Amino acid sequence: MRDCEDLRDLAAPGASIPVRVTPRASRGSVTRGKDGVVRVCVTCAPEAGKANRAVTRALAGAMRVAPSRLELRRGLSSRDKLFVVR
Repeated sequence: MRDCEDLRDLAAPGASIPVRVTPRASRGSVTRGKDGVVRVCVTCAPEAGKANRAVTRALAGAMRVAPSRLELRRGLSSRDKLFVVR
C-alpha cells in the first residue's frame, strides 16, 4: 500500500485500536487522525467480509505485525471498528 503511515507504536499486545473504514476508495491508505482514530481506506466493497479482511491486512502492514495478531472486537458490519492486538 502506497499511502501507509508507520503505526508500529500501536503494536503492543493488548492495545485497542479504534479504526474508521472507508470502503470503495479510489486508492488504499492508512493514516492516524489527530483524534487518535486510525483511518483506513480500502478499494474493496463491503461484501462477504472482503473489506474487513483488506482492512486487517492494511492495518497489520502499517503496524508491521502479522494479520493474525489483530482481532476485530467490534464493528463487523460498521465503518467504526475496534481492533485488539494479541
